Amino acid sequence: MESQAGLHYERIAVAEAAPQEIGKGVTQADLYRAAWASSLGSALEYYDFALYNLAAALIFGPLFFPSSDPSLGLIASFGTYFLGFAVRPIGGIAFGVLGDRLGRKTALMATVLLMGVASTLIGLLPTYATAGIWAPILLISLRLLQGLGAGAEQAGASVLMAEYAPPQRRGFFSALPFMGIQLGTVAAALIYFVLLVRIDDVGQSWVWRVPFLLSVVIIAVAVWIRLRLKESPEFSKLEARHQVDDKPLAHLLKHSKRNTLTVIGLRMAENGASSIYQSLAISYMVAVTKMPGSAGTFALMLAGIAGAITVTLSGLWSDRIGRRPVYRFFACYQLLLAFPLWWVLSLGNQTLSIIAIPVALISVWGMFGTQAALLPELFGARHRYIGVAFGREISAVIGGGVAPLIGASIIAWATATYSSAVSAWVPLACYVALLSLITIVTTFVMPETRARDLDDLRDAGQATGV
Repeated sequence: MESQAGLHYERIAVAEAAPQEIGKGVTQADLYRAAWASSLGSALEYYDFALYNLAAALIFGPLFFPSSDPSLGLIASFGTYFLGFAVRPIGGIAFGVLGDRLGRKTALMATVLLMGVASTLIGLLPTYATAGIWAPILLISLRLLQGLGAGAEQAGASVLMAEYAPPQRRGFFSALPFMGIQLGTVAAALIYFVLLVRIDDVGQSWVWRVPFLLSVVIIAVAVWIRLRLKESPEFSKLEARHQVDDKPLAHLLKHSKRNTLTVIGLRMAENGASSIYQSLAISYMVAVTKMPGSAGTFALMLAGIAGAITVTLSGLWSDRIGRRPVYRFFACYQLLLAFPLWWVLSLGNQTLSIIAIPVALISVWGMFGTQAALLPELFGARHRYIGVAFGREISAVIGGGVAPLIGASIIAWATATYSSAVSAWVPLACYVALLSLITIVTTFVMPETRARDLDDLRDAGQATGV
């Protein structure tokens, strides 16, 4: 009896000492490590991306695209912003294929290295005053490299986290990397806010280079974090079963047209309005209503803090009531507030404008957090990475990349037609409303994906395997 009792207690001790599994062969330690790797990696990487967005809105025009007409300089600056989005589908395809063939971890290591190196080199660029035409050429080249890396980072982080997370809490855990993105944006905005408050003309000082040069530290930290990460359980199962597809893009284009179009439709409101409110609206505040640049960066800091909260809550709510209703709610919120918010921005009141930016971006963050689990759930296991990356980045060009360029053109048109760019708020609000309507319609034709089995080789809504 004593020996049996001793054996019994020994088994209990072993069980308590063993890592606690939460399903799919994943321990809690694995899950938390993946959450940290995805969240901190995304925060560090999108610090780089946010830096460029702010610089394009506030200082790159006169430094790299000097012009007697400030509107033309703004258009040129946002033209390079658009090019970064234009190459994102190429990066999404290249690294998406890599992620579906060699693993999620491999692709995420490559994206952080590419973006980190490109951002560091931007901090070393000569300006137009010293290098002439080579200055904008080099800036554009590095922006293209940034876009290639960004084209697969968000997709990879969301896919990895979705495949690690327990199905009942997938929305919450998948949203954590997207919360990290908000914190990276806050860090970038905070740095520029300090610079703009302390230095009268950042563009005429070498100090604008410092935030970009800090990216070399970002590379080291992000690589260290992701080297310690295990491969996702779903991809490991595909390898063990010899089900890894050698041509995931071809498989996606043949079998997943509907869900790829669904991703594009869902992201028109989220990605389009994100670019409009984070870049174009800041330029509108500074260049049109003559507010100081620090007002725009402070507004983005508040928006990033609100975003970190909203992203997490929307992921949690989508676990409880479903992906579709939460996504639709935030798209409708964006539509209803489009005209009031742009009217507030047109008033030129600094306090109201600073409040308007985070209020506007709550709609974006709500959709952003919900899609963290939603988009990976739309696709089957063999082409999930390329499916999310391809759909996300095509929509990034159509929605996010074009939006500030169109907006800057609207501002230039209003200036030429009415001798005042302030009146541009009406067509800008119409543009936001149009993007919102496209997404609202999409939520009525998409499948509900909450807690679906990510081992499934079929796409959501498919009746038979492919």
